[in-house]
Amino acid sequence: MYKIDFNHPIHIHFIGIGGISMSGLAEILIKEGFTVSGSDTKKTPLTEHLENTGAQIFYGQKAANITKDIDCVIYTAAINKTNEELMEAVAEKIPMLTRAELLGQIMKNYDNAIAVSGTHGKTTTTSMISHVLLEGDLDPTISVGGILKAIGGNIRVGDSETFITEACEYTNSFLSFFPKISVILNIEEDHLDFFKDIEDIRHSFHQFAELLPKDGTLIINADIDHYEEICNDLSCNVITYGSTSNADYSAQNVSYNEKGLVSFDLIKHGRFIDRIVLSVTGDHNVSNALASIAVSELLDLRMDTIKRGLLSFTGTDRRFEYKGVFNGVTIVDDYAHHPTEIKATLKAAKHYPHKSVWCVFQPHTYTRTKAFFHEFAEALSHADHVVLADIFAARETETLGMTSEGLAEEIKKLGTDAYYLPDFASIEAFLKEHCAPGDLLITMGAGDVVTIGEDLLK
Repeated sequence: MYKIDFNHPIHIHFIGIGGISMSGLAEILIKEGFTVSGSDTKKTPLTEHLENTGAQIFYGQKAANITKDIDCVIYTAAINKTNEELMEAVAEKIPMLTRAELLGQIMKNYDNAIAVSGTHGKTTTTSMISHVLLEGDLDPTISVGGILKAIGGNIRVGDSETFITEACEYTNSFLSFFPKISVILNIEEDHLDFFKDIEDIRHSFHQFAELLPKDGTLIINADIDHYEEICNDLSCNVITYGSTSNADYSAQNVSYNEKGLVSFDLIKHGRFIDRIVLSVTGDHNVSNALASIAVSELLDLRMDTIKRGLLSFTGTDRRFEYKGVFNGVTIVDDYAHHPTEIKATLKAAKHYPHKSVWCVFQPHTYTRTKAFFHEFAEALSHADHVVLADIFAARETETLGMTSEGLAEEIKKLGTDAYYLPDFASIEAFLKEHCAPGDLLITMGAGDVVTIGEDLLK
């Protein structure tokens, strides 16, 4: 593998520089004195920000963008092998790294490199921990897969030995990392276009845990089925958290206030420590907070600092994000695109002020819809009314016989009001007619479903 010497900055080109993670890595390199160029399909706030920071951006991915002065090319798993720039870089024999390999090499420069992994909750937990690190004046470098208001974007370049990032299992990209502290939030079936089954996924997470050095620490959710299989043979320190009282960190007396915000008693090694108050909702965020507390204490932060940091976290972009009110209807947007995430979000919505909960869901990829067809129907049935948009294909071309119309019929069988409408304009018109003042409307999915709520607010 090509090794970057961070003491001697070079010219690095990113194929797909506008992605949330790629743009963050590009900004880190710019601030380290590297010459950065890149391409994407269209101008976005992230690409405009990079241009203002000093990057050269090409709109449209053409072979001509690969110039003779480029020393290394970075690409992601989403880039097709027939991409003109990728093919030109191969033909020119320019050294190449995946996004994950670059991130791993950046991590090597930090003594306290923290990697947050799991099927769900990576962005939220990385953001929670980041708030605590900032509150504790640790001056961290942060790379997060969403827009975090506290840092005004998805990246922050600090001047300390602390670095925190998300660690995604898809295509085993997190196996290229070099963490000192790793967090495993949960392990469930997902990305079945890459993994064979749940055992294949568990094996991947076990390999990720094995990356830790002897003086490193794994923080793992004890609610994971047979979690011991993931960590029993490790040489590093292991800390557990979860709903079980046997875990090192657990929560009791969980309650919600009139705004739906959650608080709980922190229990450590069976002993009450303090009352923790969050500015977000949902039982899943209690779990995320426990992981955040474990990381923060490992870094010797005081409990009063940890409490202030957690309380200051009000959520990230597209995670139960309040968007506004139209005709007396509150609109919230959420990135949930897996049945477990959907159920957690809709369960959290029950604690939020509402008359009826409307969920506008855009399934993400045909393979995921097929793999979890019945689970999607069951999870969505926790809303009062469900409106389905067409499946967001993302990188896929084969439909596998999956349709949103079929999913709507399956939801109806479970006794929940469900509709399929063929386009966003039809969905918006339907919602204007049927949503009532006091209702809660959640736009949900990893695609562009967020624009439905934004259009209604216009």
